[in-house]
Amino acid sequence: MGPPSAPATVDVMIIAIVYFHLPEPMSVDKARQAFEASAPSYQNVDGLQRKHYLVAEDGTNAGGVYLWDSKAQAEALYTQEWSDRLTARYGSAPMVRYYESPVQVDPNAITLT
Repeated sequence: MGPPSAPATVDVMIIAIVYFHLPEPMSVDKARQAFEASAPSYQNVDGLQRKHYLVAEDGTNAGGVYLWDSKAQAEALYTQEWSDRLTARYGSAPMVRYYESPVQVDPNAITLT
C-alpha cells in the first residue's frame, strides 16, 4: 500500500462565508426548520457546489458557508433582493466575506500505487 495522496491543487475555488446576528437566540431545532425551508431555493444555482448552513452554539449568530466555482457566480446570488429577504427573515442584514481556496483535501481519497 502506497502513501496517502497529496492535497489536490485545482483551479481556485471561491468560498463565501455569510453571517448575521440574530436579534434573539435561535435553537438548533428552530434553525433546522428555517434552513430546511430555504434549502430548495439554493438547488440548481449556477456555480454553487455546496452550501452548509450554520448556527452558533449559543444561537446568537447564523449563516452559511458556500463553495463556488467563481466569484462572479457568487455575486450573482448575493443581490440586494437576496439581502433584503434574509434581513426580513432573520432580523439583521447578512454580511458576506470571500476567500480563495487554491488547495482542497479529501481525507477519504487515498491513492494506492
